[in-house]
Amino acid sequence: MRKKFIFLLPLFVLILTTGKTYSKEPDSAYVFVYATDKNQNHNGLHYAWSIDKKNWHSIGNEFSFLKSDYSRWGTEKRMLSPVIHQDGNGLWHVVWSLNERDGAFAYTYSNDMIKWHPQAYPLVAEGENCLLTELSHNNGVYTISWASTNNTDTTYYAVTTTDFKDYSKAEQISKSDRIDQREEVLIGNNIETGTIHSVSWDVIDGLEKNVAWTNYRNHLFSETAKDDNVRFANLKSVDASLSVDPANTKKISDNLMGIFFEDINYAADGGIYAELIQNRGFEYSPKDRSEWNSKSFWKFSGSNSSFEIETKDPIHKNNPHYAVLSINEIGAKLENGGFDGIVLKANDKYDFSIFAQGLEGKNHSLKVRLIDGNGNICGETIISRLSSNKWEKHNSVITAKKSATNAKLEIIPQTKGKVALDMISLFPQKTFKNRKNGLRKDLAQVLADLNPKFARFPGGCLAHGDGIDNIYNWKNTVGPLEERVPQSNLWGYHQSVGLGYLEYFLFCEDIEAHPIPIIAAGVPCQNSSHNGCAIGGQQGGIPISEMDDYIQDIFDLIEWANGDPKTNKWAKMRADAGHPKPFNLKYIGIGNEDLISEVFTERFQMIFEALKENYPEITVIGTAGPFSEGSDYERGWEFATEIGVKMVDEHYYQPPAWYIYNHDFYDRYDRNKAKVYLGEYAAHLHGRPNNIETALAEALHLISCERNGDIVELTSYAPLFAKEKFTQWNPNLIYFNNVEVKPTVGYYVQQLFGQNDGNEYIPNFLDMDNNNDKVRKRVSASIVRNNKTNEVIIKLVNLLPVEVNTELNIDELNLNTSDVTKTVLTGKPDDRTARPIESKVSLENDDKITLQAYSLTLFNFKLQ
Repeated sequence: MRKKFIFLLPLFVLILTTGKTYSKEPDSAYVFVYATDKNQNHNGLHYAWSIDKKNWHSIGNEFSFLKSDYSRWGTEKRMLSPVIHQDGNGLWHVVWSLNERDGAFAYTYSNDMIKWHPQAYPLVAEGENCLLTELSHNNGVYTISWASTNNTDTTYYAVTTTDFKDYSKAEQISKSDRIDQREEVLIGNNIETGTIHSVSWDVIDGLEKNVAWTNYRNHLFSETAKDDNVRFANLKSVDASLSVDPANTKKISDNLMGIFFEDINYAADGGIYAELIQNRGFEYSPKDRSEWNSKSFWKFSGSNSSFEIETKDPIHKNNPHYAVLSINEIGAKLENGGFDGIVLKANDKYDFSIFAQGLEGKNHSLKVRLIDGNGNICGETIISRLSSNKWEKHNSVITAKKSATNAKLEIIPQTKGKVALDMISLFPQKTFKNRKNGLRKDLAQVLADLNPKFARFPGGCLAHGDGIDNIYNWKNTVGPLEERVPQSNLWGYHQSVGLGYLEYFLFCEDIEAHPIPIIAAGVPCQNSSHNGCAIGGQQGGIPISEMDDYIQDIFDLIEWANGDPKTNKWAKMRADAGHPKPFNLKYIGIGNEDLISEVFTERFQMIFEALKENYPEITVIGTAGPFSEGSDYERGWEFATEIGVKMVDEHYYQPPAWYIYNHDFYDRYDRNKAKVYLGEYAAHLHGRPNNIETALAEALHLISCERNGDIVELTSYAPLFAKEKFTQWNPNLIYFNNVEVKPTVGYYVQQLFGQNDGNEYIPNFLDMDNNNDKVRKRVSASIVRNNKTNEVIIKLVNLLPVEVNTELNIDELNLNTSDVTKTVLTGKPDDRTARPIESKVSLENDDKITLQAYSLTLFNFKLQ
């Protein structure tokens, strides 16, 4: 178990004094368990207590002790009519209805009514709903009953179980067979419905203390810099001294800083993938977005002519839709404005390609033009001699005569008759590293400038998809573009998969980063909608009967990446694509933020054991849910330890004060257990800005990760990219539009740590003349040695509104102090435009430095 606590004296005192422990308290009392219909049943499980069953007192004013985690955010994750039962061993079991439609109920259990295990959603009434669940127990057998309703009738059913894993077949029962355990009580001015249970007073006391603890933490973590003028009203400058302990230098990960790419916020198509034509294959559909179809983003005009979509005899079965233009008068044209306009640079060359065939008529040809917003021709070409009744690919190069930011592509048939068109593409020749089908140069370069040691892809939620049928399949993303399988993006748009596994691996190679592909663990995203399945969420996972084939697909990925083209067909595919050498794949992530359910653990273990046996050289990265605590975190780490997973992926998005008061988060991690990959994290303020306050909170956490670099192996901020006007999530590290790249303040923190990393950590101690815990926790230091560059780098974060005057006692490190590179990132807390400033300084005759208010300061020393 990896749970950490913040041992602060005020908190300890608070917990002791808020439990209302009086000598005349009763030995036992009653607890009332209920849920309300407030917030559309999203508020979860509440408790109240009484000593006489008449006067009831809310515990925490409708504090949520448990919330449903079923299916999608917003419309789902509801708790209806919960009922709870305590067994003879003191274990609490609870079931509830999920919604008014699904034939499943929710189940979980707890030892103390506070910490609940990961939830399960057994499907017991497919095609019907499951309402008003009841739970009873007799001689080791539990009975769960429910009501199924339609417009006119209500039918009652029940199943039995001994372990809440295997259930009997549902049988119809009469209403009188059910035990109605619910009662109505008055809490304040509201009448609530729930169940009443006799418990010891210690249980009530524990629940009250848990509320106090949680409220205290929430209050602590809500601290923001906007209140620093009050919080530190009398604080003047702080004096500090930094000393070192080189005798206890330890090795740390030299792969600590990396990147995580997910196709969110139009990061791929319309973003880093340099294709300029939107819906080039006519494969957009309402599955991507309700208002989209195969014609979306294409415009046709022309007298007595038409533009239709057909599916008979496509280029390839994986891209079934194509355009058919019926031209009765010359002058008709098909237009595409790209992704919010096509950007052209004067004198640059653009590769145009199209699959075409003549269906009626002969000697077909196409005029292809690039037109700016004023109607000026920026470039053109002619595609001639279209084949009759046979798909052929045509290529041409268009040189831009002038620059434009809002150009469009026009295709104008030059003959009457019918022509079929598909896979219409326009690509700048100037891509990153000049690769064909490559990446937008400026966006790829801003990633390369981070000096990442690894890249995680193709996403988190995107990888395990919105339902089983939407799980990302790497095999669908390699091979010729026209043979790849596009699919819906769960973030609300389309994936052409032109940016596929080959392109991801090539990019990793180009920037010398380890590739870390993420593969679903046999289950889709726990937040999945139904998508035609009987239930949402994990949907029961990939059927066990299909798991061998699924595991073989993972084996094939490893062979595709690392195998010998002479002996393996997938390795040969890599070689045929122009890369005969192996990619040297070392890591594979299995799962992402998963609900650590029985459905998940069974499938994960099948994958893990198979990989361990057949590819022991591959490090499998497990998962511990989406939070830094809670049931998935606890069970995720427990499960990883049980089966011997070597690295676990943690995710958390927290307010800046969480990072301040959890600076020791990894200090207590067991060094004999799995390494940590902090795969997704960011500091979140109200309104989700990326500013000095959030960036310095992240810097503070990275200092902690460096200090714990013997257990924290990898880190990556998330999300990476966001296209302006097409954003589903904030904050992000890099914003962009079609012509500009806009790195955030947080980007420069990542860059400074990435470009100034080390492979050894030198223990240090920062002594301050102020013992106020709120002061001390806002200042921190890290010292690393990079044996490749022969440098020692000191990083210091000051999240205080005052300067910190620091004496450097570092003579033992034998550094060249006469020629030091100093870099400072500073600004007001809400500053979103701050940039690091670098200078050369000498510390030869002065070992005193000043840390500016709200700053990150680096000193780069060469070893003598």
